[in-house]
Amino acid sequence: MSEHKHDLDCENGNCSCHEEEVTVTLTLDNDEELECVVLTIFEAGDNEYIALLPISEDDDNDEGDVYIYRYTETDGEPVLDNIEDDEEYDIAADAFDEWLDSQEFEEMAEE
Repeated sequence: MSEHKHDLDCENGNCSCHEEEVTVTLTLDNDEELECVVLTIFEAGDNEYIALLPISEDDDNDEGDVYIYRYTETDGEPVLDNIEDDEEYDIAADAFDEWLDSQEFEEMAEE
């Protein structure tokens, strides 16, 4: 087990070193189950969406596929719905791309 060295952010309560990846298991149309990491839940237009990154048994995603679903909660339980409309999907995909760009910018600023 390796020892984690905390930096100034850890001392200020902003440490993300103890955050665990949140995963969900999707059941596809062919009844295949697919384990995914939740990348983010984000707003676009009038809806919320969730971006999921599939992982394989060796925690790898060589293809870089990301699945985007409409996200709601019912009685505190997450509900994922397929996005059937091309226009709605484009809005959600553009918002996800903007989120991804902001994450890359933040990483560059930290260096």
